[in-house]
Amino acid sequence: MKYLYIASTRAFSGKSLITLGLGLMFKEEGYRIGYIKPIGKTPLKYKNKYVDADADFMGTALGLKDPTDVISPFVVTFESQNRLLHGKPSDNFEHVVKAFKNIKGRSVVLVGGAAEFFEGSSFGVNALKIIKHVDAMTLVVEPWEGDSTIDSLMGVKEFLGNYFLGAVINKIPESAHNHIKKLVRPFLEKKGIPVFASLHRDILLDSVTVRQLNTILNGKVLCRKDRLDEFIENFSIGAMDVDSALKYFRRTPNKAVITGANRSDIQLAALETSTKCIVLTGGMFMNDVILGKAKAQDVPIISTSDDTYTTVEKIESVLGKIRIREQKKILKTKEIVSKEFDFNRLLKALKINQKEVK
Repeated sequence: MKYLYIASTRAFSGKSLITLGLGLMFKEEGYRIGYIKPIGKTPLKYKNKYVDADADFMGTALGLKDPTDVISPFVVTFESQNRLLHGKPSDNFEHVVKAFKNIKGRSVVLVGGAAEFFEGSSFGVNALKIIKHVDAMTLVVEPWEGDSTIDSLMGVKEFLGNYFLGAVINKIPESAHNHIKKLVRPFLEKKGIPVFASLHRDILLDSVTVRQLNTILNGKVLCRKDRLDEFIENFSIGAMDVDSALKYFRRTPNKAVITGANRSDIQLAALETSTKCIVLTGGMFMNDVILGKAKAQDVPIISTSDDTYTTVEKIESVLGKIRIREQKKILKTKEIVSKEFDFNRLLKALKINQKEVK
């Protein structure tokens, strides 16, 4: 049984995307897979105990039958932090070790890493300790942030030593694609860093639903509550004159338009173009004509008491941090990883052969 630890040096790198995509590929090829997230940071109450919400989702998405306390053996909660700070002893690592022992008869076990390598150290459950305990090979997922990404990958290779398997460069903007293909990947390969995939930033995976947006803004939905699961791919701020706004809106598909409740001209312009949602700021009363037209065109309207600047700040603070939960994103994840990830190279690196297939 092989263990593949999927790690990163920073949060929101796209580890879940790679983990889910690889899990679906392993299953499609007939391999018996397992999944475990040794340390969770998003507690979800389940049958009088806590599990990690991301781990729970991953187990469901991969169709695993393991108990929740195996998939998610330890979750950081207020209570666990309180016990830690009061110096009370814990057996967190023992729980994790027990969970690993309960995963049997698999070709490969995917291990979901924490936000970065040292997260969980105060609880005795950090990445390096787990990697060494189960002798896991480590795939490092890094978002492209220029030279700092190269530094991170070279540093991690040195840090992990023989446990380092290779890298995935994620969230690459279109402008950097040729640079990475022609220069960065060959350079890293020469330095002994296998690059299994270099993935573009994907609009759908970075998108949010209208429902998620309303939650982020703590808003009130004024109409078309039946359209809250539509995906928003772009955001536009309606603070310009209406002629300029209309030209811009026509070039921006599947968007949410953020504007003041008093800007009925901007709202009408938005409704004439590809708009998934209108966000009215300032908490003011809106025009009934606009409301009626929005209902007729299946466009939800969200009202928030915040001003436009604060609203935009709230949205920007979570963009790129939305997790993969919706079915459309799951299918897109599988498509991207299947197309771009060098799966055969991974099998060879992990020394998994056809005999492992059930």
